[in-house]
Amino acid sequence: MWYNYLRQITLFLRNFRQYLITERRTDMKVIGFNGSPRKDGNTTTLISYLLREIEKEGIETQLVQLSAKAIHGCIACYKCFENQDQRCAVKNDAANEYIEKMTMAQGIVLGSPSYFQDVTAEMKALIDRAGFVGLANGKMYKNKVGASLSCFRRTGGMHTIETMNHFFFGNELIIAGRALSVAREKGEVEKDEEGVQSAQTLGQKIAWMVKKLYG
Repeated sequence: MWYNYLRQITLFLRNFRQYLITERRTDMKVIGFNGSPRKDGNTTTLISYLLREIEKEGIETQLVQLSAKAIHGCIACYKCFENQDQRCAVKNDAANEYIEKMTMAQGIVLGSPSYFQDVTAEMKALIDRAGFVGLANGKMYKNKVGASLSCFRRTGGMHTIETMNHFFFGNELIIAGRALSVAREKGEVEKDEEGVQSAQTLGQKIAWMVKKLYG
């Protein structure tokens, strides 16, 4: 009697575990943010190469253009620490829309051209707003997969990458790597074969990591 009862419970748990695994596989998603004010420039192209490799592995992707909607810097009101509702208290721009997209994804990719050896103002606003809300809510992006990429002309590429990585480190994401391309004028990224390959390789690695962690 007890044996049959335990056997039924074991079978139920096994089937339930398989159900959860299946659900997780179908829901896997990687979100990419392009911090360039130029919507269809080199950074868009580089991110697109990366996302296509992820899609080949059956993982859903989405590319968000920060140039499409206004997003402002953090005003240090600390309301996110008081409310702890996974939202920014300033609701007159796109920050909360982007924060929600981050919470729903298993992977987050940040991309920015190098402006004066650093990220664009749009990307910095995203990092500050989303990052602070993440910290206020117990590091709510913890153990998601993170990656960064940058297009630059002569200098500033690595510093730009480091700034975006601060978001990942601060919220304890698992960093898959980074991709860089030497490009300034629109379309120049296509001439940088090594840069394109680095983005594709990074996309493959992100897909592998997301499947290992969430598949």
